[in-house]
Amino acid sequence: MTGLLTPLREHDVPTPDGRVVHVVEAGPADGRVIVVQHGSPGSSHLFEPWIDDAIARGARILAFDRSGYGRSSPDRDRSVGRVAGDVAAIASALGIRRLATWGISGGGPHALAAAALLPDLVVGAASLAACAPYPADGLDWLAGMGEGNVEEFGATLEGRAATEPLTAKAAEGILASSPAAIADEMRTLLSPVDAAAIDGAFAEWMFEDMRAGLATGIDGWVDDDLAFVQPWGFDVRSIRVPVLLWQGEQDRFVPPGHGRWLAGRIPGVEAHLSPEDGHLTLMTRRIPNVHAWLLALPGW
Repeated sequence: MTGLLTPLREHDVPTPDGRVVHVVEAGPADGRVIVVQHGSPGSSHLFEPWIDDAIARGARILAFDRSGYGRSSPDRDRSVGRVAGDVAAIASALGIRRLATWGISGGGPHALAAAALLPDLVVGAASLAACAPYPADGLDWLAGMGEGNVEEFGATLEGRAATEPLTAKAAEGILASSPAAIADEMRTLLSPVDAAAIDGAFAEWMFEDMRAGLATGIDGWVDDDLAFVQPWGFDVRSIRVPVLLWQGEQDRFVPPGHGRWLAGRIPGVEAHLSPEDGHLTLMTRRIPNVHAWLLALPGW
């Protein structure tokens, strides 16, 4: 069975503050639930091999458009931690009593937020290529990032007025691009292993994922970036559920120093700092490992 043949169920979940969060899910309704937290920019558009892998393991896989992306309402000036409330609202609406979550890139901090703030709901979390909080003691936060991200987060540190026009220009470039040309939009961020990963079905998925997230505007992307450099609303040292961390040493999107910083502060974390990986290769290579790890946790 492939993702294209797998029936997808969609929901618009109301939140207590009157917003709507758009959710997509697949797999058996009685399966163990894995919640995917997408990157920045991104959406609930799941990569077919992730769907196939989850279903092969008997799991129910779920993703949602973070506020301001795709079909979810904006939540201006949200913190990283506040998104955990949306995870709780989704679980309540869909009758989910326990879940695991993983997030890649911009989704990584949000997976950690769910782990920290929802310990009675979340059995464990996996964070892949997540940035560290800003500022992070002992970490030069921008060091090692590709030119595109240095420019992006340099503007973010100046505030919303500097962030919005830069993000709008970047979004325009993505929406006007194509799967074949998407690598050019990211060229300053691509290590050789990541450049090689942007091919075929993965390139098509990545383009469609970003296009879906940006189709209704740039609010989600802007609010993600601002949230990353503001107080997160929790301390990673407070996490008490199991956490898997994966970081590629060849990552120019989120440099390995961020992964090492998090690995040194999350209690009991199982950390994989892999020399052979970049940023995108974690998406193409490591998700089956993540699913297996999460589904083997106690506490379900």
